Amino acid sequence: MRLELTRRADYGIRAMIAIARASSDEPLSTPRIADAMAIPVRFLPQVMADLARAGLVDSTGGRRGGYRLGRPATTISLLEIIESLEGDARRRQCVLRSAPCGRDGYCDVHAVFASAQDALLDRFSAARLSEMAGQSPA
Repeated sequence: MRLELTRRADYGIRAMIAIARASSDEPLSTPRIADAMAIPVRFLPQVMADLARAGLVDSTGGRRGGYRLGRPATTISLLEIIESLEGDARRRQCVLRSAPCGRDGYCDVHAVFASAQDALLDRFSAARLSEMAGQSPA
């Protein structure tokens, strides 16, 4: 079984951690985010645009521009970051039939996988950016 994020989500999570760790006094530029988190700089503009559309970051243009968190890190979940970049995280394909489960009945492992998926999504929803960035609660 493989549980993997896309590169896009990987880069987005790392970018959000970099921004959360940075001083909120000045925006963090794309090159600084890329350098701090070993992300190819050419991928970041699209990732950051998705994060901005979701309201997770605010962007400032210009020579001294960059990104700040759109709201406190304690209110941003890992699930929100992932879904802002990948869409709905809920698996729709049956693990046995490669078709949507439920259309023609449920497969034999549906309940087990649905329960495991719910637990994983609950954990991602509970995980806060502040925890991942190593910030202590205020």
